[in-house]
Amino acid sequence: MRRGFLVLACFVTFFVCGGVEALAQGPASNWVGTWAASPVGSEVNDGQPGPANMTYRNIVHTSIGGSAVRVQLTNEFGTEPLTVGAAHVAISASGGAIQTNTDHALTFNGKPTVEIPAGAFVLSDPVTMQAAPMSDLMVSVYVPEQRIRNTTCHSFGDSSNYVFTGDATSAATMDKSSPIYAWCFVKGIDVKTDGKAASIVTFGDSITDGADATRDANHRWPDVLAARLQADKKMLGVLNQGIGGNRVLHDGYGPSALARFDRDVIAQSGVKYLIILEGINDIGRLKEPHELGDKITADDLIFGLTQLVTRAHQHGIKVFGATLTPYMGAGYSSPQGEAVRQAYNQWIRTGGVFDGVIDFDKVTQDPAHPDMFLPDYDSGDHLHPGDAGYKAMGDAVDLSLFR
Repeated sequence: MRRGFLVLACFVTFFVCGGVEALAQGPASNWVGTWAASPVGSEVNDGQPGPANMTYRNIVHTSIGGSAVRVQLTNEFGTEPLTVGAAHVAISASGGAIQTNTDHALTFNGKPTVEIPAGAFVLSDPVTMQAAPMSDLMVSVYVPEQRIRNTTCHSFGDSSNYVFTGDATSAATMDKSSPIYAWCFVKGIDVKTDGKAASIVTFGDSITDGADATRDANHRWPDVLAARLQADKKMLGVLNQGIGGNRVLHDGYGPSALARFDRDVIAQSGVKYLIILEGINDIGRLKEPHELGDKITADDLIFGLTQLVTRAHQHGIKVFGATLTPYMGAGYSSPQGEAVRQAYNQWIRTGGVFDGVIDFDKVTQDPAHPDMFLPDYDSGDHLHPGDAGYKAMGDAVDLSLFR
């Protein structure tokens, strides 16, 4: 018995010591999100000749780089299975053409085609290719003839993408294509990085999505943040999960923040940090409430955000609250809504719920009229920043928050 006990003790000692050493070294590599866009459902997309027998060429801007990529294709808002006949990933050249010798066919369990169930998404097999940080990749998805009643796309992407008739997944140029300003059937790209890398999810509405930023210039505030992180040599990807018109408590354009949180935040690859800028569209409904849920209060919004923070913390994600930018003068502004915005912002600053605060309100407001944008930062609609405003927001994020 004593000899057996000694053998067991030696084994336990070896296991614990060896295990601790292995854990201290950390994983040699891991998958981290470099780009993402929140999908929504649509029956038809602007500029789309037809959903089937088409190739959707999506041009996306990376944040962090890696030695391999995998692509997330989505049918999350489809009402029937979606057959993908072919899909490719490549490095984008000027005008959306493919850089020579960079095109790679995607496979799914070794096969070139995949059926995505209604309400689901799939990951491609890894592709060994060098994806540089802050570069443009191209994901081409061919959808053959089939019944498609609802597409899964991210509209209002401020990005020029293209559709072709037939299978043009390996086409070298944009000839015979039509422009489309949405990312369709692709929702994310992950890269293989070292074990220290992680991702930041920026979660919000059109102000995070980048409405009124210069198209194809990547001037959204999350883009500015990603560039600063790369310049500071921080191994952090930035995933933009903004949806124009999105609300915290109720569905609007796309599911509510509460409804989409698990898919767009918790499920993201390598997520360690979260920035929430959400609530102005809930407040805007106070001007002309049409439904019972439109008559929200600051306490209602506080409840919704507290729910999101609690859910993120359960998964070890640190959460930074961003104050809502000024909106007086916008089409749906009202004195009642401004009172709610002020109370909500004060709670974000002082409530102690978040792991840190990013005060976008202070950064973008006009000192002479604090309830309005600084004129140089205003896109002109008094709701969305222009390029200069987005840059000020991205520059205002304290990088020391991401330890």
